[in-house]
Amino acid sequence: MYDVLIVNGMVVDGTGSPWFYADVAIENGKIVEMGKLNRRKAKTTIDAKGMFVCPGFIDIHSHSDFSAFVNPFYESKLRQGVTTELVGNCGYSLAPLLSDALEETKQHYREMYSVEAGWQTVQDYLNALQGAKPAINYATLVGHGTVRKSVMGYENRKPTPEEMKKMKKLVAESMRQGAFGMSTGLIYPPGSFADTDEIAELCKVVHRYNGFYATHMRSESARLIESVQETIEIGRKSKVSVQISHHKACGEKYFGKVKETLKMVEQARAEGYDVTCDVYPYTATSTDLDAILPDWVHEGGLEKMLERLRDPKIRERIKRQIDPVQKAMGGYDKIHISYVFSEKNRPFQGKSLTEIAKVLNKDPLETAFDLILEERGRVGMIRFAMDEEDVRLVIKSPYSMIGSDGSALSVSGPLSHGHPHPRNFGTFARVLSRYVREQKLLSVEEAIWKMTGFPARKIGLFDRGILRPKMVADIVVFDLEKVQELATFEDPKRYPEGIMHVLVNGVIVVRDGQLTGERPGKVLRKFNR
Repeated sequence: MYDVLIVNGMVVDGTGSPWFYADVAIENGKIVEMGKLNRRKAKTTIDAKGMFVCPGFIDIHSHSDFSAFVNPFYESKLRQGVTTELVGNCGYSLAPLLSDALEETKQHYREMYSVEAGWQTVQDYLNALQGAKPAINYATLVGHGTVRKSVMGYENRKPTPEEMKKMKKLVAESMRQGAFGMSTGLIYPPGSFADTDEIAELCKVVHRYNGFYATHMRSESARLIESVQETIEIGRKSKVSVQISHHKACGEKYFGKVKETLKMVEQARAEGYDVTCDVYPYTATSTDLDAILPDWVHEGGLEKMLERLRDPKIRERIKRQIDPVQKAMGGYDKIHISYVFSEKNRPFQGKSLTEIAKVLNKDPLETAFDLILEERGRVGMIRFAMDEEDVRLVIKSPYSMIGSDGSALSVSGPLSHGHPHPRNFGTFARVLSRYVREQKLLSVEEAIWKMTGFPARKIGLFDRGILRPKMVADIVVFDLEKVQELATFEDPKRYPEGIMHVLVNGVIVVRDGQLTGERPGKVLRKFNR
């Protein structure tokens, strides 16, 4: 008797091949048989008539690094059909953490969630994750910014030979302990202080362990072309497989540049370099508000940054430097506050800097500086800066896969605070509803490939991402006619519809669109999985 039997469904197997009718039998967490099996017996039978059956969605660009320790049920991701998340993106991972970097991280999560982050190595972090019993599967990259901060702090200079040796050692140890690769966040200090050669040297270590390199590039606007060139050059120098994170062009002046960058990716691949990208299906970005500040303001860390923002003369210098940049990106009415830590400023969540500045009778940049100061950097933003046609071009590209660039959130509890980007609740459902059903930009088979088989191959998860006997039973059953993201920028904390059933490691975690409360997720390690 099978544990679970899914019958009468249209199977989209994750390879890009046309769908076909098949039943899927599951036992001990794995697919054991596929075909006409409706006469077989099972403890639980799911009738998928009129619906598609596909591999669980793999979010190749997630920021749910800490979510398991706050709320292990992963509502906003499971309800989209996500069964595996890759964290440690944009240069930030929760390990390895040494010296001041460890204390800084401990303090941050203690203040945010009253939870201790007491690990130093990737192995300790992954063990702690498994101990939290997540409902979803986890894989991680090692963050270059985290490594650099552990060795050099927030110093804006090249590493000494000894520091470079230490960083290489940390990356190697992290890879041996289960990381699938390394990420950079080259707009975020201290990662932004690194030059191309530093990153290429560390990527050689990643390549040695057959990992891949994911990058939030130095620019996604004025220097987009140069940033893609640098990314490809790192791949050439190190031979590492490369992933351009959340590929896009920000600012009306730069709309259309993705046509050229996608050609650059194609040319690099023609030359034998494994370069791909991921994309989310929205025209707004989201990050920390202090990302608008120049690199030099961040030198020395948080306290030094806040000290500089208290100095009126330095404020004027910052304004002169960044005001033209911000206006080229669309201006201050395009920047909306998504999250603040304090009760005092919570009425500003969801409002633009222009609106808040009017209320406070201040200049928009003065408003931004004051918010960063009052919140001690714990303030998020959403920026409306992208072109829908560019988004469509990247989604359609054969070299792109889907990643949310979001976190597992909830509609209640500590992970429900703020006015978040709707991508946290709707990314995968939006691809299916908007770009498959409504616009027919992708076939259902193409979309599922971009959300399952393709990211699985990129990460190196060779037992997931495809429906076949002996593969792990991470499975989604969805109704293409009903699937719909309900989260909007105005009302972002809403779960999607049409994702009917979700299984993680053969266990039903979503049944008839509702969570079952099961937490069968596993921490995946590149070695010894």
